[in-house]
Amino acid sequence: MATAENAKLEYEAGQTSVAQTELSTSDNEVFESSAALFSNRSGYAPVVRPNGMLTGGAVTSGTASDDIDVAAGTCNLNGVVQSVSADTLSIVRPLTDVAQVFSVVVDSTGAYGIEEGTESVDSTFSETRGAAGGPPFIAVDEIEVAQVRVNTSASASIDSGEIFSVVGLHTERADFPLFNVEYDEGQVRFLAEVPQIHTGSVAKKVYASYATPIFGEVTLASDFTPPETTNNVTSTQIYGTTLGSTSSTLGQGSFTAYLNDGVTDALVTLKNENLWFRFFPNKFASSNILAQGKLGISRTFPAGDNIQAACTISASEAAIEVA
Repeated sequence: MATAENAKLEYEAGQTSVAQTELSTSDNEVFESSAALFSNRSGYAPVVRPNGMLTGGAVTSGTASDDIDVAAGTCNLNGVVQSVSADTLSIVRPLTDVAQVFSVVVDSTGAYGIEEGTESVDSTFSETRGAAGGPPFIAVDEIEVAQVRVNTSASASIDSGEIFSVVGLHTERADFPLFNVEYDEGQVRFLAEVPQIHTGSVAKKVYASYATPIFGEVTLASDFTPPETTNNVTSTQIYGTTLGSTSSTLGQGSFTAYLNDGVTDALVTLKNENLWFRFFPNKFASSNILAQGKLGISRTFPAGDNIQAACTISASEAAIEVA
């Protein structure tokens, strides 16, 4: 039977911070960084900034013919939270009565502008990007705010029915689609495919700042237990049979740490922080167990024995095995 005599326990003793940087994607749902793990310690958790509007940006009919008013707003633009000043924009109608779509955008300088779609051969609109009568592709460093659709050449006021601003169809928002941060993969996963409305049929840019953990050893440690899921069965007896159901419970991880003075120890200074822990059953092998959770410490100061701490790892997900 194997023992953990040569085991090693490490904790997130520090962090290496990375400023806002563009994430990459191959499927327009998962956007990856170069990091294997994201820290979730207070002050070091990822800040994800997908390009898109945050507030404001409402488009309404302007006072003059062919004008639209765009309200002031804020947006994520290439990793920066940008304020956009209100503006009045004019569209240039087609020369004949054909359908044309104009996209209101935040351009790369952080100002509102207009992108023109291709005119159709008649008054029929298309929902296909880049097609005749359809909305234009948006430059990769721009954000689509709304669309204006006209099918007449005569100068006139823009009717409210000609302005379209459905989120996900005509308006890019930073909070759509929703996403989750996957700390154990160093990536951001959107809950739906991000629309590919930009030049080259690509999705909007997604930026993030984050920190990667620097591991230090818990020099004197024992009895590591990872946070793991246990399954329970309950049953109800009814006439002629039994109905069963299962439920799962995530338990706390734990370990014992032997301390120097119980006050200035590096581990003690990180109590109540959300940290990564890495346990090697054999320190001479690479396989390990990773867990991320809030560090709890209960110290004991015996008169005739070693100062020690019963430590807990309160995790939101079960530990993972790394071969």
